[in-house]
Amino acid sequence: MEALQPCLAGPPPAHVAIIMDGNGRWAAARGLPRTVGHRRGAEAVRRAVDCALDLGIGYLTLYGFSSENWKRPATEVDDLMGLMRRYLETDIEKLHENGIRLRVIGERHRLQNDIVRLIDDAEERTRDNCRLNLTVAISYGGRQEILSAVRQLAEAVAAGRLDPATIDEACFSGQLTTAEVPDPDLVIRTSGEQRISNFLLWQSAYSELVFIDKLWPDFSKDDLTNAISEFQQRDRRYGAAVGSG
Repeated sequence: MEALQPCLAGPPPAHVAIIMDGNGRWAAARGLPRTVGHRRGAEAVRRAVDCALDLGIGYLTLYGFSSENWKRPATEVDDLMGLMRRYLETDIEKLHENGIRLRVIGERHRLQNDIVRLIDDAEERTRDNCRLNLTVAISYGGRQEILSAVRQLAEAVAAGRLDPATIDEACFSGQLTTAEVPDPDLVIRTSGEQRISNFLLWQSAYSELVFIDKLWPDFSKDDLTNAISEFQQRDRRYGAAVGSG
């Protein structure tokens, strides 16, 4: 029997961001090494990207590795970096063929040189694609991103290139690593945890949040579709009163 395609009541949100959580717990529950959980999590990434294409989502952002994750055991960090390296080596051509543009945000200087080169090559290879804009946050922290933007603006003011009176939300947003990406409409977190863990702090000010109990390696197309369906049922007022125009 042919599998049913995802079905939504209306257009999907323009930008969906996902905090991919639960790889370690998935492995622990099965008596497996955490590295196995991360590898299964990489498979879930591919499913999420495929589903985003099926649903016509324009922007998908995935929280792959936080700035705090560097505190994890060196063996686990090495495995995560290895997965990123393999993804960049093996999946980029498929992304390109499917019209996907890849961006990577985060503290790139903390990554190994060969991974940085692979990222640069992948971004250049896919830069003209527009079917899906895929952003992966690696060595990323929302507070660090905001501080970096503040420093850039302060330096511009100190150098006389910028009048501080002209700094507004648009000006500030333009200094963020997501300057070319619209703010997320929907932020999803797996594993049942209900926090955003330093992810897109500025950008998610008015995002709808959906928390899913399922661990990331088990995340499916149905889970993404259901999260979007929940999003579509919410009344987004951006601080306005009910019934206001």
